[in-house]
Amino acid sequence: MDFNFTEEQTMIRDSLARLIREQYDWDTRVGVVNSESGWRPEMWAQFAELGLLMAPFSEEDGGLGGGPVDAMVVMEEFGKGLVVEPFVPSVVCAGGFLKHAGTAAQKEEHLQAIMGAASTFAFAYAEPRGRYNLADLETTAKKDGSGYVLNGHKAVVIGAPWADKLIVTARTGGDRRDAGGISVFIVDKAASGVTARDYPTVDGRRASEVYLENVSVGADALIGAEGEALPLIERVVDEAIAATCAEAMGAMGVAHKMTVEYSRQRKQFGTPIGKFQVLQHRMVDMFMEHEQSISMTYMATLKLDEDEVERKKAVSAAKVRIGQSGRFVGQESIQIHGGMGMTDELAVGHYFKRLTMIDSEFGNIDHHMRRYTALSAGEMKAAAE
Repeated sequence: MDFNFTEEQTMIRDSLARLIREQYDWDTRVGVVNSESGWRPEMWAQFAELGLLMAPFSEEDGGLGGGPVDAMVVMEEFGKGLVVEPFVPSVVCAGGFLKHAGTAAQKEEHLQAIMGAASTFAFAYAEPRGRYNLADLETTAKKDGSGYVLNGHKAVVIGAPWADKLIVTARTGGDRRDAGGISVFIVDKAASGVTARDYPTVDGRRASEVYLENVSVGADALIGAEGEALPLIERVVDEAIAATCAEAMGAMGVAHKMTVEYSRQRKQFGTPIGKFQVLQHRMVDMFMEHEQSISMTYMATLKLDEDEVERKKAVSAAKVRIGQSGRFVGQESIQIHGGMGMTDELAVGHYFKRLTMIDSEFGNIDHHMRRYTALSAGEMKAAAE
């Protein structure tokens, strides 16, 4: 595998790192998170001007000709700055559905708007009783002439308070947990029958409970083939997991760096605590966990275009590693900072919160361990036969 970044990817990383350093410092982020809106649309527009929202898309779709590695580069820098703007929901998820299965008309209308920051999407897939099962859907979409009528409740829709469009998964056929009968729709958030209850999340972002009551959409709102969307949803979610792992990679690196710096300044018995061997060992363990997370994230990102089983195994393995490493690095950083680490005033606690939330997004450690085990068992059975 080639782990060297292209000149364009290096330029994106450097430009974004400089922008975050200059315009997304810690005090600025705190002000943004505590503001009424919870984000900066002008910063989102600036990301678009830099080409960040175009980076993962092909030139045929109007992008910069990049892919998952470009998204990884962006998300690692976002993780370092704890950026709250909705790159994963709008660019990776909504953009992923459109680039993989959107019609030419859908791409022209919606993908161009995403890349230019003219429109922001949120991905409404989770349901209160779904428990990470992408096929566990009670939201329905019933035919009504040439269009559909949607009814249901979507839970913890990240970025929905900032979105003007939603990507909604719904059941057009089959029973609640059937793999078949699942479809994906574009829904205008301002459409009649759409209501949302907005709230802040523990890691500083915003989310909504979205309720759909007799929401009418046209035939042009359907992405891909009716009732056959589960493989598409799984592919897009795997891409979102890889991007989120890259974010965790960036956050872990900063948490470790902050902890090392603190250990050099904090003194006990007249000596910097960083000179105590037991703490040195713990900080080396933090470094190793971070490095392993980098390797696993690279592997998962590079395998997103391989066959379904290999892609799923690589992504689940990375998500397990990120969950374990993020928990370890976060907890150790808080422990070494002591009581200071628990305060809202100190940044390291917020990195711990984000890493904790990342573990539960798109499936936690236990979920992905089960998925990886099931996929491996399926391969062994097929080989035996």
